[in-house]
Amino acid sequence: MSLKRVAVTGIGVISPCGLGAEAFFEGLCSPAPEGERRIHDFDPAEYFDKPKDARRSDRYSQFALAAAEMALEQSGEIDADPVRKGVFIGTGIGGINTLEEQINICTEKGERRVSPFLVPMMMPNAAAASVSMRHGWQGPCENTVTACAAGTHAIGNAANLIRYGRCDAVLAGGAEAPFTPTAMAGFRNMTAFSSSGMSRPFDVRRDGFMMAEGAAVLVLEEWEAASARGATILGEIMGSASTADAHHITAPAPGGIGAISCMNLALEDAGLKASDIVHINAHGTSTPKNDAAEAGAINKLFGEDGPLVTSTKGVTGHALGAAGALEAAAILMAMQHKLVPPTAGYGEPDPELEAINLVVGEPAPWEPGPSLSNSFGFGGHNGTLVIGPAS
Repeated sequence: MSLKRVAVTGIGVISPCGLGAEAFFEGLCSPAPEGERRIHDFDPAEYFDKPKDARRSDRYSQFALAAAEMALEQSGEIDADPVRKGVFIGTGIGGINTLEEQINICTEKGERRVSPFLVPMMMPNAAAASVSMRHGWQGPCENTVTACAAGTHAIGNAANLIRYGRCDAVLAGGAEAPFTPTAMAGFRNMTAFSSSGMSRPFDVRRDGFMMAEGAAVLVLEEWEAASARGATILGEIMGSASTADAHHITAPAPGGIGAISCMNLALEDAGLKASDIVHINAHGTSTPKNDAAEAGAINKLFGEDGPLVTSTKGVTGHALGAAGALEAAAILMAMQHKLVPPTAGYGEPDPELEAINLVVGEPAPWEPGPSLSNSFGFGGHNGTLVIGPAS
């Protein structure tokens, strides 16, 4: 079977380091902030006609709607049958703000005061449903909930809807708004957070991640149709893969064996060899075990002088189910600017890590070529995207 090519024609980003794709990339190339990566300058009123509609949408859905709006504005009008236009938005924990708020109301004020909008606001598919309804895209409307790999899996799944001929276009990405007292306490008590308040991927001083929120949505289109309508093609989703460590609910498999198999399968799906890859946006969470496993996997597959490697979580923090989508957007923007952002927060090498070709200090000039975006989630979920330049 001849598979269709998948073009990216729009990028929408809501992130702690910038609203919009250009501001996001500028933030990635700037010094690392300290502390939680919250978004302080987002106004949902800009994306809703009526205040009540914004109030009936959880913050994570608001992010997804805003990012989709941005992506479609860049992409332009897509004249396709609505049932061949789909939506695939990943999330790790969905509308947890709404859930926690309504649990408190139930406890303090009684069951009758719980909002009738609780369920449609908290459900993990709410963001995808809201985007499809907003734009009238009537094809597959689904979501992936695979912890920190969700955004990556959603884009890979969406691309396959196009590759195999089910859809002509799909809005794909991830969204997360995890800042609630209980969620924060849970992550803090499992010692996942950095006690120093710094995200330091692959650094010897790394001691955990910094929580983040945000969303990224891509417009994916069948390549020939995008070319025919004169769309500006920003890149290509060349392949993807998904595997499971089947090892531990939070810790990566020893030696990064799950990551190795996932990257290998993604390369096979894209019809490429390891030597074809020139850049990797690493999962790089700044946790001791994750970074060690991923560095080992990259070293074994590509060697210490292999592709340029960066972790953009040094700036963005870790946006859980939105992370993979933000990092796919980072690769596409790196291709537009011909610069790979540095791994912010990195200062001291870890002699125990296997060597990788890490970009540090300043953005690295590069000639864009096939690149990998890695995501590894709690539960042992592994996801890899292969992203190519527009050529």
